Amino acid sequence: MKIDVHTGGYFQTNGYLITHPGGRLLIDAPEGVADWLESLGLAPDGLLLTHLHYDHVIDAAAVRERFGCPIWAHSPPDANLTLETLLKETIGWPFELDPFSVDRVLAGEREIHLAGLIIPLDHVPGHSPDSLCYRPRPADSADELPVPLLFGGDVLFRGGIGRTDFPHGNHGLLLEGIREKLFRLPDATRVFPGHGPETTIGRERASNPFLQEF
Repeated sequence: MKIDVHTGGYFQTNGYLITHPGGRLLIDAPEGVADWLESLGLAPDGLLLTHLHYDHVIDAAAVRERFGCPIWAHSPPDANLTLETLLKETIGWPFELDPFSVDRVLAGEREIHLAGLIIPLDHVPGHSPDSLCYRPRPADSADELPVPLLFGGDVLFRGGIGRTDFPHGNHGLLLEGIREKLFRLPDATRVFPGHGPETTIGRERASNPFLQEF
């Protein structure tokens, strides 16, 4: 599988394009990702959202309009989940999110098939109540990938974790989810976060300052 990253917007949010013989999957839709895809001449077969905070979905409507691909996420769009309400009422940010719909709501699901991939899901709330982590592998292979992949949104970063001071944030719940769901994965698992560089489960287990108590 080939993994390309587009980083865009004020908060330098990562969007990932997974390309393999069975299809193409876009994970998250930061600002500018639709233009980036067009510049590459690549159309995704699906858009999978890690959570609905605005910096991860700002181009979701544009991706749908230009490429016609389905959008899947834990929850339907909501002004509280996207943080539109917070931005307007607390800091006066002149923000308008182009409306989009979610074709398949993934709350309660444990595994999905999309764009030729089998994707186990890990629901890890705490940064946002709808945060999902994805572990894709090709559906046409019965074997696991030599090195597992984890697309974690804003749950786990290199040397950090997602902030929990937004509405619905819960620091303890986030740490518990990382410990019980992500730290059970092999140390070699590559972690592709919503911001910043790639890391591994082993690296974060050993040295992440927020998680040394575990």
